[in-house]
Amino acid sequence: MGRGQLRIYLGAAPGVGKTYAMLEEAHRRLARGTDVVVGVVEAHGRARTADLLAGLDELPRRTVTYRGAEFQEMDLDAVLRRRPEVALVDELAHSNVPGSRHAKRWQDIEELLDAGITVLSTVNIQHLESLNDVVERITGVPQRETVPDEVVRRADQVELVDMTPEALRRRMVHGNVYAREKVDAALGNYFRVGNLTALRELALLWLADKVDDQLDRYRADHHIDDTWEARERVVVALTGGAEGETLIRRAARIAARGRGADLMAVHVMPSDGLVGADPTLLARQRLLVESLGGTYHQVLGEDIPAALIEFARGVNATQLVLGASRRGRLAQLFSRGVALTTMSRAGSMDVHLVPHQQAGRGRTAALGSPLSRRRRIAGFVLALVGVPLIVLGVRLPENDVSLATGELLLLAMVIAAALAGGMWPALLAAVGGFLLLNWFFTEPIHSFDVNRPENIIALAVFLLVAASVSIVVDTAARRTREAARASADAQNLATVASSMVGNPRPLIGLLERLLETYGLTSVTLLERSAGATRLPGTQENPSAWSVVACVGERPSLTPAEADVEVPIDDALALALRGPALPAEDRRVIEAFAAQAVLALRQERLAREAASAGSIAEADRMRTALLATVGHDLRTPLAAAKAAVTSLRSDEVRFDADDEAELLATADESLDRLTELITNLLDLSRLQAGVLGVTLRPTEAAGSIARALTELGEPGRRVSVDLPADLPRLDADPALLERVLVNVVGNALRFSPPDRPPTITAREDDTVVELRIVDHGPGIPEDQRDRVFVPFQRLGDSGAGVGLGLALSRGLTEAMGGTLIPETTPDGGLTMLLAIPAEDEDPRRG
Repeated sequence: MGRGQLRIYLGAAPGVGKTYAMLEEAHRRLARGTDVVVGVVEAHGRARTADLLAGLDELPRRTVTYRGAEFQEMDLDAVLRRRPEVALVDELAHSNVPGSRHAKRWQDIEELLDAGITVLSTVNIQHLESLNDVVERITGVPQRETVPDEVVRRADQVELVDMTPEALRRRMVHGNVYAREKVDAALGNYFRVGNLTALRELALLWLADKVDDQLDRYRADHHIDDTWEARERVVVALTGGAEGETLIRRAARIAARGRGADLMAVHVMPSDGLVGADPTLLARQRLLVESLGGTYHQVLGEDIPAALIEFARGVNATQLVLGASRRGRLAQLFSRGVALTTMSRAGSMDVHLVPHQQAGRGRTAALGSPLSRRRRIAGFVLALVGVPLIVLGVRLPENDVSLATGELLLLAMVIAAALAGGMWPALLAAVGGFLLLNWFFTEPIHSFDVNRPENIIALAVFLLVAASVSIVVDTAARRTREAARASADAQNLATVASSMVGNPRPLIGLLERLLETYGLTSVTLLERSAGATRLPGTQENPSAWSVVACVGERPSLTPAEADVEVPIDDALALALRGPALPAEDRRVIEAFAAQAVLALRQERLAREAASAGSIAEADRMRTALLATVGHDLRTPLAAAKAAVTSLRSDEVRFDADDEAELLATADESLDRLTELITNLLDLSRLQAGVLGVTLRPTEAAGSIARALTELGEPGRRVSVDLPADLPRLDADPALLERVLVNVVGNALRFSPPDRPPTITAREDDTVVELRIVDHGPGIPEDQRDRVFVPFQRLGDSGAGVGLGLALSRGLTEAMGGTLIPETTPDGGLTMLLAIPAEDEDPRRG
């Protein structure tokens, strides 16, 4: 039997009708004679959904007991024994009760599919793992039950059950989703129009991506290369030239005409990597593409038009944007160029040929030799002196040299000139040798006329071979120089990239690398001040610029002060002081500048994230405080208020014992209230960094005795075992006493009556370790950090402030000590309080 099929009903929010649609499909299949059973369907009290369950074979659920409570789960074994054709299993992301065969319901469904059973299920968009955090940011509600995206993507069918936010809210008002007493709260929180609109868009976009995947698989399986215009995708081809930004903006405008269109930029790089584009321009253009919501791609290819067409068809592009050819008219006579060739091969794809300022101006060729000036001079000397000397030497009267011998000797001189000075000296030697051979070796002698045809052929072959050799040698030298330069540049850029990874200050590291690489005096990143314009004179005005980062000596305060200025964008510039740099180094320096922008953004985003994190933490603590004040403050306040009100009442007469008990209740409640307020104030001062700490020699025994006295009657049960030679502590006596009161009080709460806590101590090098040992239930190791979180008690339900241990750790660390929980060997929890021993420095105190 083959694997069953999975059909999922996807919704943007609860109540859109997923389960209803699934039940309607079940009735349709049942009417066609299909064996359909209900494994589990949650009606959630919705009458119309419950009505659709009528007439369907619903299998009994399995009862699972967990922590004293009973839960109803789908009976997987019962469904497998029944072996229906179709099973209805609601809520794909549901988490099964611990003790079930699988942790998640989607795993139950996988087992049913493997058994050949077709499954109908439902899921909301907020339960998809990849969107879980996005939904939480939108709605403010975390989703604890999630399902991997791949589970839903593998489904044979995913059907979107869609409803407008207004219609869903009307359905809620009519009581068709939640009970009427919950409607107002739901409409004002999760089910706001903005939330529902965003969730609906997420569902539509996610499903559109799945449809794209299915379309790509279908086209690949059926070997379809033609473009199917199911969705607009605009591809812009970048050469690395200055016209790239014009092309990107034009492509972005084209993509913006259709909502949801994709923008992609592609650069075809030769496989040798030597004749490439300007990396700085490409880096800027990549940033521009990404800022416009597009993606940047780079592919290798010798045939640029073929590589462009292959990429465009691979992404199912509908439109291709190219720049008009930069080739001159003469060059276009010999080759159509990339743009026209690509257009002829595009087929049904729309191709936009965009004019720009560089069109028709030709490419800037590197006509200068890559060799040094000394070598070029040597080459010209060989051409101007060596060639005539060879000719005069072989034409001496005693020498009888033929034309062929002269040609070989001059060809050797041409090769020598090419090796020494490159192409131009070699071409000069070739032309000069050709003329001298004609003058001295061909009849009639001392004339440029040639009588014999074989001499004409010999001279022509000599000139062709000599010119070819000179060009090949020069090209090889140029390629070698380019390869060496590319290798050095690549190494520098790779070092730059690696220096930014894991570096807490990537911008400074990048500037230091630039300073070191080129032997500069200083490197300064300047930013134009807010409101400063780009009018003439601002380059020299220090008030118009501010220094973002600088390394080296004598930083430049304005771009005009720098020996080399590298503009980055309208607001940033890189100012370099030091020796003059070759023109070919400027490309790499501009790449450094582009990386500097990324590093600056990274650091600023990190600071903003840290600031937002601290604000969020403060807000979380403020929210937690407000949520818990009603419990921990109100309880002792209410008890004290009730006791005092009873004592003041004229309606009831209390005897002496009752009055004493009421007064004791009021006194105890006010003590608890005082302790809580004191903890809150101390914690706030501690977090604000204004808590005063005065360290001085302190007797551990005295601090422990005072803490136990403050704990009252329960403190008398604590056993204390301190060595006689225990050194004094270097601590703040008042803060140490507060720590001991909180820690020991916590141990008393959890210790059984017959095994009270124990306090022991020992000296360990430069610290004194106090151990407060209890024999209570203890704390699992993976949850120990939670007991030190303010406003939280381990195992509570959110009620209670729980400041004691959080404050104790903070006070201990303020005194230079540590507070660490450990496991008591025979069960329980041991709090290890380590405080520095007395400092012999007489200035302490």
